[in-house]
Amino acid sequence: MSSQKRTGLTAGDLESLSAALAAGKRVTVYLRDPMPSLGLDAGTSARVLSIEGSTVTVRPKGVDDQLPFESDELQRTRSAAAPAKSAPRSARTVADQTSTPARPAPTPKAAAVEPKPTPEPAPRPEATPARAAAPKPAPAKAARRSKTSTAAVSVTITSAGESTWTVSVAHGSKKGKLTEVTADRVARAMQELGDDAAITAVDEVIESAREAAQRKIEELTRELENARAALAHLDVGPAES
Repeated sequence: MSSQKRTGLTAGDLESLSAALAAGKRVTVYLRDPMPSLGLDAGTSARVLSIEGSTVTVRPKGVDDQLPFESDELQRTRSAAAPAKSAPRSARTVADQTSTPARPAPTPKAAAVEPKPTPEPAPRPEATPARAAAPKPAPAKAARRSKTSTAAVSVTITSAGESTWTVSVAHGSKKGKLTEVTADRVARAMQELGDDAAITAVDEVIESAREAAQRKIEELTRELENARAALAHLDVGPAES
C-alpha cells in the first residue's frame, strides 16, 4: 500500500491525460490524501484543467477554485485512496452511539410522570370563552360608524340666468334647497379651489353676463335720452298775447 501511495500518477498517466485534454475530453483524477481545510476527503474526484510537467491543475468536486497538485498527490482510480484508516473510526463511533442511547433511556419515564398534574387546570377553558365573547360588541359599533361615513356629500353650483347663481348641497340621497349667490362669490370660491378648468368655465359665464349687462345699460341709456328729448318737446309754455 505504501508503494502505491508514493507512485501516484506515472509519466504514462500524465501523457494519456494530456492527450485526452488535447482531444477535448473530460479527464477526472482522484485525491490521494484528504484536505480538511477545504472539507475534501481522500478519493474526492477532481477535473483536470491543465498539465505542465509534473504539475496538474484540477478543480475538485464542490470547490470553485483551481488547485495545483503534484503527480504523486493524485491517482487515476478512487479505489487506490487511503480512506481505509477512517473505517475503524466509524466503527468506533457506531459502537459509541449504540452504547450511549442506553443511558438516557430512563428519561422518558420521568417525562411520563410529570404530565399527571396537567388535568388540574381544567376550569381555564371556561374563562377563555368569556374573554373572547367580550369584544363581540366592538364590530357592531364599527358597523354603525361605517354606515354614517358612507354617505357622500356633493355641492353643485349652477348658473341660472345672466347674473344669477345657485348653490345646492346633497348629503347622500337627501338634496338641500337652492340658495342664490352672487357671481363675485362664485368667482372667489373657484379661485380658492385652484381648479383651472372650473375657473375658466366660471369666468366665461361671468364675462358673458358682464357683456349682456353692458349692452342693456347702453340700451337703457339711449331710451332715457330719447325720453328726455320727447319730454323737452312736450314742455310748452303759455302763449304770448
